[in-house]
Amino acid sequence: MNTLTFMLSLSFLLSAALTAMNFWLAQTAPDTEKLSPYECGFDPLGSARLPFSIRFFLVAILFLLFDLEIALLLPLPWAIQLTHPMMTLTWTTTIIALLTFGLIYEWTQGGLEWAE
Repeated sequence: MNTLTFMLSLSFLLSAALTAMNFWLAQTAPDTEKLSPYECGFDPLGSARLPFSIRFFLVAILFLLFDLEIALLLPLPWAIQLTHPMMTLTWTTTIIALLTFGLIYEWTQGGLEWAE
C-alpha cells in the first residue's frame, strides 16, 4: 500500500470516527438557557428568529466585491518595476474602471439605499 492511499484512508477513518463520536456523545437536550439568545445578560427584548433584510446581505456582498480591489491593486508598486509598466497601468485602469462602472450601476439601480 503506497503512502498516498494510506494517508487518505487514515484521514477518512479518523474523520468518520470523530463524526460518529460527536453524534453519540453530544448532548441533545438543550435547556431554556441554551435556546435563548444572548443579549449581554439581559432578557431577550424580541424574537431572535426574525429574518434579516435582504438589503443587509446585498450591501455586505457589494462591500466584499468592491473591497477586492485592494487585493488586486496591492502588487501594483512592485509590478510597475517590471519590464512593461504600461501593461500594468492598463490592467490597473481597467480594473478600477470596471469597479467604478459597477458602483455607478448599483447606485442607479437603488441597491445602495437602505430605505425606500
